[in-house]
Amino acid sequence: MKIQNKHTYWNPYFGGFLLGLLILFTFYITGRGLGASGAMKSSVVSIVDTVSPEHAKNNAYYSKFIEEDKSSLNNWLVLETLGILIGAFVSGGLAGRISLKVQHSPKITSKRRLIFALIGGVLFGLGAQIARGCTSGAALSGMAVLSTGGFVTMLAIFGTGYLVAYFFRKNWI
Repeated sequence: MKIQNKHTYWNPYFGGFLLGLLILFTFYITGRGLGASGAMKSSVVSIVDTVSPEHAKNNAYYSKFIEEDKSSLNNWLVLETLGILIGAFVSGGLAGRISLKVQHSPKITSKRRLIFALIGGVLFGLGAQIARGCTSGAALSGMAVLSTGGFVTMLAIFGTGYLVAYFFRKNWI
């Protein structure tokens, strides 16, 4: 008996093809590739500048991104990230996949799943800051321009994921 999946998903190859076209289009229009870490940086700078403008202006890192007459949120990367979030919400809504439940293996609790997700997100954010860009910028955009660094980054990302998957598989299987 075949189990029918009630959700409709896009073909991943078609999605990958569209992502490749988007990266090439972004290079053509802006002269640079995609990436989401710049939007996060702009958001953090804007929050710090709003909460404590004196600290932001005196801080060597934050002050590089603050301009008197321009908000740090006035950046195309912020709009890109908002578009991704809105697009994901619309896609999830059309596929009937929006809910307030936490998906996890029966072997772990929702709390443990959320803790692991938070730790992973924080580590990803720190890594993106140290690397001066996220995986989208380093791997996908790097590969789009046939950069050796882009290919090495992509291999490192998937290779590391493959190696550590064994140790974390009990959280999913």
